Amino acid sequence: MFDVIVKTKAGKKIKGVRCPVNECGIGKARDNLIQLRGWKVSPHHAELQRTPDGLFIEDHSGGNTLVNNKEIQRYGPLRSSDIISIAGFHITAGIDDSAEGAYVEDVDDVKTMMGVQHHPEIKEDESLFKKERFMWRNRIHEELLQKMDLRRTDIGRMTEEQLRGHIESLIAEIIKEMAGKLPVDVDKDRLAAEVLNEAVGLGPLEELLAQDDITEVMVNRHDEIYIEKAGKLTKSTVVFSSDNAVMSAIERIVAPLGRRIDESSPMVDARLKDGSRVNAIIPPLAIRGPCLTIRKFAKNKLFAEDIIRFGAINENMVKFLEMAVVHRKNIVISGGTGSGKTTLLNVLSNFIPNSERIVTVEDAAELKLSQPHLVSLEARPPNMEGKGAVPIRELVKNCLRMRPDRIVVGECRGGEALDMLQAMNTGHDGSLTTAHANTPRDLIARLEVMVMMSGMDLPSKAIREQIASAVDIVVQQTRFSDGSRKIINITEVTGTEGDMVQLQDIFRFQQEGFDEKGMVKGYFHATGAVPEFYEDLRKRGLQVDMSIFKT
Repeated sequence: MFDVIVKTKAGKKIKGVRCPVNECGIGKARDNLIQLRGWKVSPHHAELQRTPDGLFIEDHSGGNTLVNNKEIQRYGPLRSSDIISIAGFHITAGIDDSAEGAYVEDVDDVKTMMGVQHHPEIKEDESLFKKERFMWRNRIHEELLQKMDLRRTDIGRMTEEQLRGHIESLIAEIIKEMAGKLPVDVDKDRLAAEVLNEAVGLGPLEELLAQDDITEVMVNRHDEIYIEKAGKLTKSTVVFSSDNAVMSAIERIVAPLGRRIDESSPMVDARLKDGSRVNAIIPPLAIRGPCLTIRKFAKNKLFAEDIIRFGAINENMVKFLEMAVVHRKNIVISGGTGSGKTTLLNVLSNFIPNSERIVTVEDAAELKLSQPHLVSLEARPPNMEGKGAVPIRELVKNCLRMRPDRIVVGECRGGEALDMLQAMNTGHDGSLTTAHANTPRDLIARLEVMVMMSGMDLPSKAIREQIASAVDIVVQQTRFSDGSRKIINITEVTGTEGDMVQLQDIFRFQQEGFDEKGMVKGYFHATGAVPEFYEDLRKRGLQVDMSIFKT
């Protein structure tokens, strides 16, 4: 390792770093260990190299590096009195063989220089080693691309397993060739895994997606990644090496689905192989760099017992919802973003008998239904010419001609709400869907607005009567401040009175404050109201458990 000190022309010291690697880049690119700012500074301006013969400086800018006021291509061994001049900065360097570990002078300046933010829980030298790993990761990645180009690798004909194996062997070969240059304290296995993930996987996100307790991953920019764990948001320590690495990860997600993302189409919804939902938005819309949001779904299919165990619902409410699904009641699951609507929709779908034909319609396929007689439809975005789009509304209309016993729409967001209500009103009982709303009453108003978005000039009274006739049950889901998700209302739609849609709560969640850990306290209870369809079932001689409605 060696010490580097950067000063202004006037001799004022700006920053000092103890470089823990044998090769230390100088320039304005982020992967340089010594990052300088200025329009005269090249991205990779020069490089300091420690060799057995001493310390050398090599110019990469085309003659804009001076040593003792003379242009150089390569100069060394450097003495402590030699002054390296780059775009008005004066740099001196010297080897310190007695030092162990990494050392930083003027920590705040160095962190500003490197773009490293301060986090109290991270040691001051950790940013240096992370920067060092980025530098070697980028270098190995560049070597990998060159080797693949030289060998004219036809990756189009390889399976995913073959490609991964081929890339893995090339990375091992490159690291072996670089063995003499790599610092002793760099973990070669970890470095190889990171390059492999960035080349054929989702880079550092692979590490996060492999953890079952992480439910959401949010990339705000390449070096700022947040995760949701147990309903709480925390900043992750893993980062991408650059914006280009984030873009590569996004393209690897959307390309197999036939979707695209570029400046002309800078937003996309997609999914991972396990069904996890993905949204990406890139510059010029995302000012700070490409943004990626991944909402993970559980690897194992959830059942009613699971959400009871999580405290989202109680047994009586599950019994009621099971009866409602089996006896073909139309159910709308309402809730805010991230409240668990899709998870609950998957759970309720377990109650649909295996003998029935189900057609699902989604913007990006994420439902996991286990019934044997299942048809899944997915909307299609426009192509590069802006043509060929197939919205959800067209799919809902089409699925009515497919002889469905049940229609399951992933989410109603617009004009498709009218087609969904018409389907519910014309013999397609037992349909399920979700929508964004904060209360059952808000849901009725939102459905009315979505019907108006269809372009049909219908009077409000007619729309409300259509809603009251079509929707039987509203299940309201909420995510609380402690991260827990609960069903706070199961509400029956009983009809209209005047211009108002009449609602009747069957079950509620009663909150009683918070415990000492900040967790929501409360209990589920029946309101005492008995839904109309239960009375109908009892009149038809079917056995129903009326005890679940006792207050």
